[in-house]
Amino acid sequence: MSRPPTGDNTTVLRGTVLSGVPRDTDRLHYLAVVAGDKPGQRIRLSNQPIVIGRAEPSDWILEDAEISRTHCQICLAFDEVIVIDQQSSNGTFIEGKRLTEASPLPVGARLQIGTHVIEHEWRTRQEVEESQALGQDLEKAGQYTHSLLPAPMTSGPVLSDWVHVPSPRLGGDAFGYRLFNERYYAIYMLDVSSTGAGAAMHAVSVLNVLGRGFLPTTDFCSPANVLNTLNVMFDMKTHGGMTLSVWYGVYDSHQRRLLYACAGHHPAYLVPSRRDRAIPLQTDAPEIGVKPNFPFTVEAVDVPPRSTLYVFSDGVFEVATKEEDSWGLQNFTKVLLEPPVPGRPESQRLLGEVRKRAVGDNFEDDFALIALTFP
Repeated sequence: MSRPPTGDNTTVLRGTVLSGVPRDTDRLHYLAVVAGDKPGQRIRLSNQPIVIGRAEPSDWILEDAEISRTHCQICLAFDEVIVIDQQSSNGTFIEGKRLTEASPLPVGARLQIGTHVIEHEWRTRQEVEESQALGQDLEKAGQYTHSLLPAPMTSGPVLSDWVHVPSPRLGGDAFGYRLFNERYYAIYMLDVSSTGAGAAMHAVSVLNVLGRGFLPTTDFCSPANVLNTLNVMFDMKTHGGMTLSVWYGVYDSHQRRLLYACAGHHPAYLVPSRRDRAIPLQTDAPEIGVKPNFPFTVEAVDVPPRSTLYVFSDGVFEVATKEEDSWGLQNFTKVLLEPPVPGRPESQRLLGEVRKRAVGDNFEDDFALIALTFP
């Protein structure tokens, strides 16, 4: 019985190939994990049907408590991949629809079992090798981006914790905060319009500019001034058509006042200690790189004691749920108002709440969120 090896993301399992196999003999049918325990793992179907499940006697074992011991059967018949549910406890789904009978899994369609999402691919060996190489590049780019993120702040007039979960395709989300002196704190979140290693490196360039102060004649305590300068430096015409949404704020700890400006970004939210409302903080402006010489504007808000500021990427709320709908910003803000969990960072609480509702453990887009508390 075959088992996915630990050192190789492509595995040959038994499968059935009947008459009518595509004449392009260099192309083969694969199943690739896009969300779950081992995103990027891929199996190749060959001679006999295979069973996917949590334990033996399944042929492809996925470690997932929501998958049955023998969950579903996969076979190839007349050019089609056929999926048959094996009376699993939690069901087998194709594109969100629960199976009640043997059903085809078209090329490009997605199969969901438990918290795993698996995609049907029909690829040449060269395409598979290139995909694996790209996956390695994305992993390295994600690790480099993660290494530039700041350490949590556990003392002082601003306390912070954060979470950053890159998606398998790497969405180019990043963030940071910077203490200028004992009075002023800058906070920023950015999201590149593209995905992949190129988007991650674009985000790294912007992080380096903001984190190290590489903006001559720019007042980093002026959100509008910062966005104006970024807009000049990162014009989409000179950066491969990539644009950038940014939320940038500066907190004055003496006056307890927050200045902020946006470039095509959704609001951040300020939640008072009573947790009775979530105050949206947003200004109306296009993304960085779209309109040269656009006059970015600034808004301000007073920050009450013990309030919390939440700054996050759209991957936090644009989530496909188990109820087969898109969750959305309005639903996420309701979770912001729920009480903190003693001993648990706010960012981890929110990540857990989203994961309760999301399809699979891995998100379609990067999940990036900062929670800043003002004692």
